[in-house]
Amino acid sequence: MRERTLGQQGLTTSAIGLGTMGMTMAYGAGDEVGGIATIRRAHDLGVTLIDTAELYGNGTGSSEQLVGRAVHGFRDDMVLATKFGYVLPYGENTDREYDSRPEHIREVTENSLRYLATDHIDILYQHRVDPDVPIEEVAGTVGDLIGEGKVRFFGLSEAGPDTIRRAHTVYPVSVLQTEYSIFERAVEAEILPTLRELGIGFVAYSPLGRGFLTSAVKPAAAYPEDDMRSWDERWQPGNYEKNAAAVEQLTALAREKDISVTQLALAWLLAQGEDIVPIPGTRSPDRLAENVAAVDITLTDDDRAGIHEILPHGAHGARYPAAMLPQWSSELTEPHATASRVG
Repeated sequence: MRERTLGQQGLTTSAIGLGTMGMTMAYGAGDEVGGIATIRRAHDLGVTLIDTAELYGNGTGSSEQLVGRAVHGFRDDMVLATKFGYVLPYGENTDREYDSRPEHIREVTENSLRYLATDHIDILYQHRVDPDVPIEEVAGTVGDLIGEGKVRFFGLSEAGPDTIRRAHTVYPVSVLQTEYSIFERAVEAEILPTLRELGIGFVAYSPLGRGFLTSAVKPAAAYPEDDMRSWDERWQPGNYEKNAAAVEQLTALAREKDISVTQLALAWLLAQGEDIVPIPGTRSPDRLAENVAAVDITLTDDDRAGIHEILPHGAHGARYPAAMLPQWSSELTEPHATASRVG
């Protein structure tokens, strides 16, 4: 497995990581057995970055506990990333959607350490920007946790350029996590240039378009209500047909290279810069192995031109419904480059 460096504080991870949200929520019923088997297979394949969050498992800690059980015996080989501050209605404090108050950050950190069965968290992300807590307070609190040895690196998720700069002034941000894929390009306009100016790495979540870029998709109506694809705009009538047709074209392009469309999508993302690490999620050890093989694929100029011709501006349909976009998203110039309720 190749490695990549994220930020300037010494954070190094495998070139492809593993997202765990779908192991406990958002994509139908959870699968603890499959999740643990997949994480252990990740270790065998040299994948070191495992991504979870306070929110995953509907705020019960089940995702972090799953990860903790899975990495038992080789925890020191892994880079464990988790997140705080995105609470929705799952905690006792149901009047808040975001909670990055310093006392809550500390509470979540202690919970995460216990759930993950570890004495330190490698990357601690603010999951979503809290409009009621200055980012300077957030950065200072995480900086204190790093000084205490409970956290190694500070990350942000779905933050805009101004927020990134303000946080970075107080304590160095090592990595930003946001959606990025052939389907979603908005970060290219302002986010990536800001990160590269400041020397901050980038972790791409949903690098396979929430599964659309696997070619194993169905229309929105075919998914249960607890599956986010049932309301995702890219799966809705009109958009679905256009996106499915684009994936068929991408699949044909991949077939010419004797690779899968999934590998094509990940190879494209890896080629966007050595400072980018995608974290595709899966509960299947076999699918994980397919994803990891993308690190050995080189795309030609013709390949990249073909991808651009098929989807010059990304997928059809916004990545989240407008009602789910928070107020602070106006910091970004692209209206579809804002934060989500899940991710």
